[in-house]
Amino acid sequence: MFEALSGKLNGVFDRLRRRGALGENDVAEALREVRIALLEADVALPVVKDLVAKVRERAVGQEVLRAVAPAQQVVKIVHDCLVEALGGSVDAEGEPKAAPGLDLNAPAPVPILMVGLQGSGKTTTSGKIALRLREKQKKKVLLASLDVHRPAAQLQLETLARQTGVTSLPIVPGQTPLEIAARAMETARRELYDVVVLDTAGRLAIDEALMAEVAEVKRFANPHETLLVVDAMTGQDAVVTARAFQEKVGVTGIVMTRIDGDARGGAALSMRSVTGAPIKLLGAGEKLDALEDFHPDRIAGRILGMGDIVSLVERAAETIDREDAEKLAAKMAKGQFDLDDYAKQLKQIGKMGSLSGILGMLPGVGKLKAQIEDANLDNTILKRHTAIIASMTPKERRSPDIIKASRKRRIAAGSGATVQEVNRLLKQFDDMSAMMKRMTKLGQKGLMRGGLGALLPGGGRGGLGGGPGGGPGGLLGGPGGMPPKGGRRPF
Repeated sequence: MFEALSGKLNGVFDRLRRRGALGENDVAEALREVRIALLEADVALPVVKDLVAKVRERAVGQEVLRAVAPAQQVVKIVHDCLVEALGGSVDAEGEPKAAPGLDLNAPAPVPILMVGLQGSGKTTTSGKIALRLREKQKKKVLLASLDVHRPAAQLQLETLARQTGVTSLPIVPGQTPLEIAARAMETARRELYDVVVLDTAGRLAIDEALMAEVAEVKRFANPHETLLVVDAMTGQDAVVTARAFQEKVGVTGIVMTRIDGDARGGAALSMRSVTGAPIKLLGAGEKLDALEDFHPDRIAGRILGMGDIVSLVERAAETIDREDAEKLAAKMAKGQFDLDDYAKQLKQIGKMGSLSGILGMLPGVGKLKAQIEDANLDNTILKRHTAIIASMTPKERRSPDIIKASRKRRIAAGSGATVQEVNRLLKQFDDMSAMMKRMTKLGQKGLMRGGLGALLPGGGRGGLGGGPGGGPGGLLGGPGGMPPKGGRRPF
């Protein structure tokens, strides 16, 4: 999400930076381009007008136009305005305030009402929230499906409950949504549950019957949180849906799903302004743990190509086993890195999500989008390499040097790969091992003197990319650091 918008905005700011000193006409021209980029990204027209007006008001001041780096000042102003549009705010010291998240500050059992159109991911999101509350906040959660219209909807939630390790309300055929809600709340009070997630029915489109049913359940259950689930892929339709639910039912927060899809991102920028309700959570995949908090300042950073290192570190902390990481670091320091360790690394990276998603959190990577796509950096490569290593004997994993032609053919056949893919994996492992040895040999002082370039073949010629000017192979392998178009080499 936001890739197209991010690319266009960064193009505008790059042109501003090349001009050095800025006049009011330069800012006005840039803002016209920003306005077009926002409209093309599906941001609602009133939101675009408001955002551009705020940026213009702050950017044409003398302190900006006479600043040492005026273009950077303009980028900072656009960033702050984007944060505001996304529902963010800053404290007295100018630091971004923490995202609101789910509000469970109420007597148990706390009812959470899930509403939205059919197909928005409401039921799956209910399961994700249950897992999140159980694992991160140690809450006892009860899932209850109020959807008596869609075939097997209640069975779907029951399956999700089993997968997440929480309880689902037993299904009683013939009950109305109101009766199911009453039974869920009574069960939760009697069996001392902390949270009850009530998953309501959806429709293919907004109609009076849907709104009446949801409103009736809301009046009875008096939920502490009413979360509207919308599909980011539907663009302005998501904004229309949000406005309708806010006007007729009232929502306390929004969950946007499928943000990892090819969405323009305008819906997210429009939601807060149009509904007044904050985006609280983002669904970034089909896995049950693929749910993250919405941080306006971090999202604004991603849009402007500043990356989101904080979220990347948080994700790593959640998925990487600290003890395994420390053992691996000790082995690497001694130059004892083997293919078993390499396989563990691949699994850890896979747990963090898609490689393109991880790279998208790094500053400046947006400009390398085309190269990254050419590199085919996806998790299927990680799984393929893991399968190749799994087809090796313990001795081969400990001593890759013994893997010659006949062994390569056996490993390829056992893993469903080709001999060329086995060769590429071994070459990549050799490059990594060589880098580890150089790191050990240089020591901390040597690294500080030579920087990362000192780790490359030839003692630091060129950049990190590898290939011509950067040493053969590099971090990504292949000429120039990236594999040829259609190649299947990860970093």
